[in-house]
Amino acid sequence: QVQLVESGGGLVQAGGSLRLSCAAFGSGFRANVMGWYRQAPGKQREFVASITSGGMTNYQDSVKGRFTISGDNAKNTVYLQMNNLKPEDTAVYYCKIVLPIGDVWGQGTQVTVSS
Repeated sequence: QVQLVESGGGLVQAGGSLRLSCAAFGSGFRANVMGWYRQAPGKQREFVASITSGGMTNYQDSVKGRFTISGDNAKNTVYLQMNNLKPEDTAVYYCKIVLPIGDVWGQGTQVTVSS
């Protein structure tokens, strides 16, 4: 069984930065793709960024140039560096790992950006 543990959320002023971390724990798995999603109040969960084990990245248009996703394969950990945060980035951020048996989600971490 694989578990994801997220950390790094918090409250920050607009223009500030935060770094989210997501560590995958378990045995006998290989993380081909890990990603970040977010869900704002009253809205559906949406894709933010993803990274493959080979280092290929993909971003939602609204975060391009501000967010950077990176990974450490040896630690099965993925990071999301968020710069120049905006109030509209306020949401619960979820980590997801794609496995052959299905997707596993983290518990979420709150990011609040004040104006």
